[in-house]
Amino acid sequence: MEKLLASIPETGRALSVGRSTVYALISAGKLKTVKVGKRRLVLVDSTNAYVAALRGGD
Repeated sequence: MEKLLASIPETGRALSVGRSTVYALISAGKLKTVKVGKRRLVLVDSTNAYVAALRGGD
């Protein structure tokens, strides 16, 4: 089964950016999140869409 959600640190590692940059991307609406209990998790699809947008939609 494919992973659907990632933690903030996991997302940062996947994008090769720091935690504060991930939070900035979330605040800017470029990454979508959900809350599961007290945890804020990033939708992997939104991370993939962000990278695709950076590449020009390739």
